[in-house]
Amino acid sequence: MNAGLVSTIIPVFNRAAMLREAVASVLAQTYRPIEIIIVDDGSTDATPATITELAAAHPEIRTLRIDNSGPGAAREAGRQIARGEFMQHLDSDDLLRPRRFELLVDALKKHPEAGVAYGMTRYCDLAGNEISATWKDPNQKQETMFPSFLLHRWWDTPSPLYRRSVTDAAGPWTSLRIEEDWEYDARVASLGTRLAFVPEVLIDIRMHDEGHDRGLLRDRARAHELIAQHARRAGVPAESSEMGHFARDLFHLARQCGAAGLRDEAKRLLEIAREIAPRWDMRVYALAARVIGWRNAARLGERLR
Repeated sequence: MNAGLVSTIIPVFNRAAMLREAVASVLAQTYRPIEIIIVDDGSTDATPATITELAAAHPEIRTLRIDNSGPGAAREAGRQIARGEFMQHLDSDDLLRPRRFELLVDALKKHPEAGVAYGMTRYCDLAGNEISATWKDPNQKQETMFPSFLLHRWWDTPSPLYRRSVTDAAGPWTSLRIEEDWEYDARVASLGTRLAFVPEVLIDIRMHDEGHDRGLLRDRARAHELIAQHARRAGVPAESSEMGHFARDLFHLARQCGAAGLRDEAKRLLEIAREIAPRWDMRVYALAARVIGWRNAARLGERLR
């Protein structure tokens, strides 16, 4: 580990033009020293050539390529070779504000009890027009991630700047292809990690439609199962409103899995939901699933809603 160094890990798949902009936002940081680790997740377009060009032009950049495995596996590959005291994850379509590292490293130095520093987020479209984040409540000032992360993941993957000691304690990213970032942060939260907040916009999240892969439902179910485990490990009370909310999410996802024919996933999620916050409709659904099958129970439940 190099004292003071900020390691930025950027996974990328077939996104050459946006990668250039993301890398430029890191190079524009007012803080030094930095390193940038670009992980090519098996790109099939011009992205590998772009990465080679960027690395030749900037000594701060290190690169590696892996077979296409998803963002979690790519971040983990970058984490394995990172040398920084501080760790930053940046998706290849997002941008850092120039003073981000300066302000967040300073916040961690002023708050030695905190393992993560974060600031505010601006959401925008690809033209740079600001978008209201109607799907969640971002930019919250919190001292810890739990229990509020059970309501929703109110920040985004680039939001936190981690101490290396925290990421080492949290361990490797999973190979899940969806909600792998929520699961990872829930694991960090289970360590009792405290937060330092800087009330300034420090990242731009660029929203754009990339489609939805229905095949990711199994990974989403696994992520939710792990998040429930992390919350329990952190000691979040089962009777809390946040755990009750998450139990309802688990029940909803269980029905989705049942409808998709993912019997084992549906059964596990329903069991966890009933352990956290048992309700009459969960009991009825479990009985129906045993009698008419998980897929039919899910379809019946949708018709009765």
